[in-house]
Amino acid sequence: MARINDHYLKLSAGYLFPEIGRRVREFQQANPDADVIRLGIGDVVLPLPQAIRDAMHRAIDELGTDEGFRGYGPEQGYDFLREAIAAHEFGARGVEISPDEIFVSDGSKCDSGNIQEIFAASARVAIPDPVYPVYLDTNVMAGRSGPAGEDGRYAGIVYLPCTAENGFVPEPPSEPVDLVYLCSPNNPTGTAATRGELERWVAYARESGAVLLYDAAYEAFISDPELPHSIYEIPGASEVAIEFRSFSKKAGFTGVRCGFVVVPAGLRGRDADGGEVEIQALWDRRHSTKFNGASYPVQAGAAACYGEAGRAQLAANIDYYMQNARVIRDGMRDLGLTVHGGVDAPYAWIRTPDGIGSWDFFDRLLNQAHVVGTPGAGFGSCGEGYLRLSAFGRREQVEQAVERIRTRL
Repeated sequence: MARINDHYLKLSAGYLFPEIGRRVREFQQANPDADVIRLGIGDVVLPLPQAIRDAMHRAIDELGTDEGFRGYGPEQGYDFLREAIAAHEFGARGVEISPDEIFVSDGSKCDSGNIQEIFAASARVAIPDPVYPVYLDTNVMAGRSGPAGEDGRYAGIVYLPCTAENGFVPEPPSEPVDLVYLCSPNNPTGTAATRGELERWVAYARESGAVLLYDAAYEAFISDPELPHSIYEIPGASEVAIEFRSFSKKAGFTGVRCGFVVVPAGLRGRDADGGEVEIQALWDRRHSTKFNGASYPVQAGAAACYGEAGRAQLAANIDYYMQNARVIRDGMRDLGLTVHGGVDAPYAWIRTPDGIGSWDFFDRLLNQAHVVGTPGAGFGSCGEGYLRLSAFGRREQVEQAVERIRTRL
């Protein structure tokens, strides 16, 4: 029999969202007439904006002609999209990023999980707690941890607590690490790092030699004009940080799939002999070897996000979701619950009442109100005692969910 990767056996439970799906299916089988409102997984509900659909249709029509047909595209992404990203995502905010530093992909989930492959198996990793589970699970799969303890934390991983006391923005670790995952606006807590907080992280990385893996998948939802949208707005960040971006939530691409990662040319690592190595070259090799590029129609649709019509239509969709967030935030506070987030991100991070456990509150919400949230404990031990509600829903469903929670719990 073939040997397996034993590190997968360390994973103590199923991935968070399939486990939620299992519990919901069991509930629906036992209660077939129940109308379940899902505010758990952060999946969009609004249709693709017209400008994006038009661009994708045109691209498909091109592929149906002799002169417009395209086969394999550049693995790193078509120039028209990389140049648009550089201009609108970074140049418009006074940040100089070259199109050659941008690598288009099929989503930031893949990028944030795959990036660890280019670093040493012995690299020490620091991960916020709570945070998006992909960061932790992919490093466990790669063998950078020991087994999980009774608290669910893995030996060998450095955990960075994100609590109400520190505004859910972690402090730099006191012990040496090679890689630090950061997420702002944060999933699941819905809070965003200030310029001063990011400056502290960049200074730490420059002094310690750590690489920051910065997930900005929700930057389009930031409403405070004083908050950075990119780590590269901080001077010196291009020497210490890799940034992940996504079209999934900002443009409704959860099912279309497109994202990108920025790997600056000035970012360096070291090999086993202590020599400097260009990290961008390693990612380019990994990307080209294991990925054939996002499809041409998808990239055409992504580029349409930056046209005048596309920008307006995306802004309208984002405003819709953030109004949902306001409904959730205000409704939960009216019930006397403590709520964080929901201002610069489409997630409300709710303190469970009366010290109820996260999964217990999840079950109560499902069984009594027929509403699905995401238990905070699924994002890490510091998430225990919280539940995340997503603003990605139809307005009437969001309002109904809040009313059910108000009257049934």
